[in-house]
Amino acid sequence: MTLIKSISGIRGTIGGNVGDNLTPIDAVKFASAYGTWIKQQRDKDNYRVVVGRDARISGEMIQNLVMNTLVGLGIHVIDLGLSTTPTVEIAVPMEHADGGIILTASHNPKQWNALKLLDAKGEFLNGEEGAKILKIAESKEMSFAEVDDLGEITINDAYIDLHIDEVLDLELVNKKAIEKANFKVVVDGVNSTGGIAIPLLLERLGVHAIELYCEPTGHFPHNPEPLKEHLTDLSEAVVKANADFGIVVDPDVDRLAFMDEKGEMFGEEYTLVACADYVLSKTPGNTVSNMSSTRALRDITEKHGGSYEASAVGEVNVVNLMKKNNAIIGGEGNGGIIYPESHYGRDALVGVALFLSLLAEKQMKVSALRASYPNYFMSKNKIQLTPELDVDALLVAMEDKYSKENLTTIDGVKIDFANSWVHLRKSNTEPIIRIYTEAPSQEEADNLADRIISEIKTFANI
Repeated sequence: MTLIKSISGIRGTIGGNVGDNLTPIDAVKFASAYGTWIKQQRDKDNYRVVVGRDARISGEMIQNLVMNTLVGLGIHVIDLGLSTTPTVEIAVPMEHADGGIILTASHNPKQWNALKLLDAKGEFLNGEEGAKILKIAESKEMSFAEVDDLGEITINDAYIDLHIDEVLDLELVNKKAIEKANFKVVVDGVNSTGGIAIPLLLERLGVHAIELYCEPTGHFPHNPEPLKEHLTDLSEAVVKANADFGIVVDPDVDRLAFMDEKGEMFGEEYTLVACADYVLSKTPGNTVSNMSSTRALRDITEKHGGSYEASAVGEVNVVNLMKKNNAIIGGEGNGGIIYPESHYGRDALVGVALFLSLLAEKQMKVSALRASYPNYFMSKNKIQLTPELDVDALLVAMEDKYSKENLTTIDGVKIDFANSWVHLRKSNTEPIIRIYTEAPSQEEADNLADRIISEIKTFANI
């Protein structure tokens, strides 16, 4: 079964059987449930929902199904067409809409797609509201509009430009310094909407962009998750062009990673570290990331006199803790930057602008910038789930085994050792168990991961 209903939305593979995959019937069912939920929030005459998509092959089909389902419920739709997740998020409040839907499966391969659901603030729904939508979907208690009350679809393709305007208006984006630095960068847009948005942003900032896979065809040229093993072409292009650095985003442009001038990964964990370092140097305060993210953010935050907290994995969990702790920047170690001065959502455009500002002001090479930060190394592994695998029992067993260590169980099991940690959790977006480790060296992180995986397999008899 590859239809996953979670805090991250409704996600599945295209084709196959109804209820097991993201089929047209499933897309209509969950769009109907979401539209019904929207109408339950407020009693009003006109409802509006913003809809946008990344460039994956199934996007146009799924978007048309979703939009016309909302029309059938009497809801007016603002169609952004090809867009990014953060662009849809900022469009919702700008349009005074009641919610938004983004059609994207983020970093998942091309056979996947998803409905990411937003509230009237342009923020992801919390678990309680998401559960209400799932309940509506299963109850089938949905009432559609009479013919004279159908919604309408309005096309608005200006929002990527409006999004860029909003980023450039941020006080900490140092446009003059960036333009003066005369940067040359290579952009890998993985043939999705980042190939539209990032080059446009760089052009407005006076940065010379060399485009690599920036045609929004949806035919991903490599695995779309922005990890080192998928980015050999970007590495070669950066070195060949003698570029200052490389930029890569995922298909919906909420994750951001950099490559230094030598063609080496800056480290997606350090995207947030660098942006936080810049923001905290200008406006001291607190930070938040999820508990699968590097300890380096804690170190940088404390260096600037702030306090750091870790949330459960999931953007909505990070956002909730940021609001609670008045964090001025936060995000996730997968390259997700959340900067409340813009909006409460992961945004690669904001991340690029902040990183360029930092680099322009420091006037240093990207490799030297990376070397200036605390050095931690991560190992990110996963185990495919099978029907026989009792994940809850497995996590309890690991909790018992390491009961004398510093444990956190708000999201799976995290075990903090003196100089390292391991986090075990069931993914919200794929049928897998994630095993993340961090240590002072790559060898130590890999060895810790190998040990934990071996213990899991012994317990599960796999």
